[in-house]
Formats: sequence, structure tokens, C-alpha cells
Amino acid sequence: MSAFTALVLHEAGGKVEPRIEKLEEAALPDGNVTVAVEYSTLNYKDGMILGGLGRLVRAYPHVPGVDFAGTVERSEAAEFRPGDRVVLTGWRVGETRWGGYAQKARVDAGMLVKLPEGLSTKRAMAIGTAGFTAMLAVMALERHGLAPGAGEVLVTGAAGGLGSIAIAVLAKLGHQVTASTGRPATHDYLRRLGAAAIIDRGELATAPARPLQTERWAGAVDAVGSTTLATILTQLKYRASVAACGLAGGNDLPASVIPFLLRGVNLLGIDSVLCPQPQRREAWHRLVADLPMDALDAMTETVPLGALPALGPRILKGETRGRVVVDVNA
Repeated sequence: MSAFTALVLHEAGGKVEPRIEKLEEAALPDGNVTVAVEYSTLNYKDGMILGGLGRLVRAYPHVPGVDFAGTVERSEAAEFRPGDRVVLTGWRVGETRWGGYAQKARVDAGMLVKLPEGLSTKRAMAIGTAGFTAMLAVMALERHGLAPGAGEVLVTGAAGGLGSIAIAVLAKLGHQVTASTGRPATHDYLRRLGAAAIIDRGELATAPARPLQTERWAGAVDAVGSTTLATILTQLKYRASVAACGLAGGNDLPASVIPFLLRGVNLLGIDSVLCPQPQRREAWHRLVADLPMDALDAMTETVPLGALPALGPRILKGETRGRVVVDVNA
């Protein structure tokens, strides 16, 4: 039973304090697969957990990290054997049970997906929960009729991890992508990912004055919520859809039913946490096929575990760009 390094959260006096510690394997939670973790990532939810926000974690001490990729070390499950390369996203790992900010993790086999051929563990975490969710959003839009040539496809929160990967995938598939951001310094970055046009997020952030505005979007991937999502609904083309993936702008929705009744638009909820396994495997294979790996590499920064306490507040303020991969062995 070997010791391993982890970032451990402790709570005292209502405040959460992160510490880098050495733990014994006996401390790991129950599960039938033990994984030697190689990489994790920093997601918006991780930023909340690192700051003790939203009561996402109820029991301390706690190892956060909502996703990870690595190699199976031991398995009591028939579907996995030592040496298998695996990825985990969702299942409330990093919230209700220990997560990926450690050199070892123990989970149930049903939470893991074998990595598709050609995808390294580092690139799997460059994709991570954010990219996996973006792919689920694209797949949902396709199921509801979105096809290349239909017109502008909007991506909000464009410079974040989810938005960055959504842009790269949609552009690779032949869509005309418009990126929404409030950071002018990211415009060149977004164009390199494949955005054909950029609009200021302020144009979408004001509550719509009318229940219907001029039809513009053939589809949308929204990571913001609140008035931004409400505005998108008023601007969707007839029978077009928006995939709702996040709430960076708030969890309210000051909207009208009129766009649904008069334009037949669709609001598609994207849940990556409890997504069924068949759809998970499809999404990971689609990412290998439809996400340009050079674009993924260009949007990725790699940091050690010790950098996370400082980066958590930054992702909540929208100050990070693209994807942040965590090398748990650095």
C-alpha cells in the first residue's frame, strides 16, 4: 500500500483551506477499480469547490477534481484490467466522493470509459469535462436538425474551456461560428479556433425587451444562462435549438414562452454528470474524430497541483482561457 500525493481540502471556521499532502491508499474511498492518475483539469465547478462555494462538498477532508485520466492499477471488475487507459468525468466525483486532484483514485467501474485509440491521457484531460460537455451539446444540436450551411451558430462564454472546444468542433464540422466574449484580448485566439465572427457579450446580456427579436441563430451553445440564454431564445431561427450547458451568468431564466409557441424553438438541457455510458463512449469517439488536436494543444496550459489554489478564483472570474490541465505528478 504505497503513499501518494493529493490536494486535500480542510474546513475550519466555515472556510476551506487546500493543502498538498501525502496519503495512504487505505484512505481512498470504496470502489472496484484503482487508477494511477496522470492528469486532471480545472473546470468551473472545480473553482467553486476549491473556494468552498455552493455547498457542493458536504464532508471534509476532501480531495477535489471532477475528472481525471490515467491507467488502471488494480481492478476487481471484469471490464477493466491493469494497464487499461481510462477517463472519468461526472458521477459527482470530486463532489460527493474523492476526485482527481491526486496521484491515485478509486471508483466503481461503471464510472470509467476506456480511452479511444489515438487519444493520450493528457489530451483526454485537455478535453476534460468541459470538452466532453461541449461535444454532448453539439450532438444534441445535430439530433435536433442542425447541419452545416444552416447559418450562424452562436457560442457564448467562448474563451472558456467549454466554449473553446465547441468552437473548434463546430468549425471543423463546417459550421459558421460566431463567438460571444467580453474579452477583446481573446479575439485573435477565438479566430484561430475557427470563429468566423465575434460579438460582445454585452449585446446578449440585457434582458430582451420583446418576446421575439430578429431571427439570427441556426443553433447555439450557451454556457452563460440567465438573460443571455433568454436573449438567445428570442433570436433563434424557426425550429432552431440552443444547448444550455452552464450558468456562469446566473441560474435564473427571465424568458417568455412565446419563442417556443411561435417559432417552435428548442431549449436543450445538457447534463454531463449522469450521462449514460453509450452516449459517453460515442462522445469520446466523436471528439477524437471531430476535434482538431492542434487546436486542442494550442488552447491548453499545463500546471502542477500546487497551482490550483490560485487558479480556482481566476476561473470563477472568467480570467482563464481555454483549458487548464493539471499534472498530478509534477
